Amino acid sequence: MGNRLSKIATRTGDNGTTGLGDGSRTDKDSVRICAIGDVDELNSHIGLLLAEDMPDDMRDELVGVQHDLFDLGGELCIPGYQMIKEEHVEKLDALLAKHNATLPALTEFILPAGSRAASLAHVCRTICRRAERSIVTLGKAETIHDHPRQYVNRLSDLMFVLARVLNRFAGGGDVLWQHERKSRKETKAEYAAKAAAGAADEE
Repeated sequence: MGNRLSKIATRTGDNGTTGLGDGSRTDKDSVRICAIGDVDELNSHIGLLLAEDMPDDMRDELVGVQHDLFDLGGELCIPGYQMIKEEHVEKLDALLAKHNATLPALTEFILPAGSRAASLAHVCRTICRRAERSIVTLGKAETIHDHPRQYVNRLSDLMFVLARVLNRFAGGGDVLWQHERKSRKETKAEYAAKAAAGAADEE
């Protein structure tokens, strides 16, 4: 592994193929590589989210998720291999229950907006959904385990919940979708005021 990591430009992929963990090669646009790429992109965006202010326990939890996603990429890289198991999915279920218990019930649709950290969490959520779709597509073409698909499904739900938590951590609240909004553009000050008012109404 050390020799592999020290030499970044190998030129072995110049023909449009890449190596898998079992030594085989596949096209760089294969469904397996697309799934691996989406998981890698998700992990990178969670790293960006971790650059923001957030509760210490959430930070530790997201770092754990990053390690899980690295393992998930490893599983996808080796056909037939398994690293993500039921306990990984159960861990996300527990985090969902923990954080959702701190939030008021949702009665309206919300926009993927608010604080920068919350907005980044929503970006992670949408990339996670894409990764889930890629894994489903891979599962139709090749035999894979169920837990990777279940893990990213739960993770997208968790990122939605964490976005709501992060808006409150920043002193705001949910930004509600207004189906009968005015035609004029909303100013930045009005947008912030509505987010703050939403938090106050829920206290």
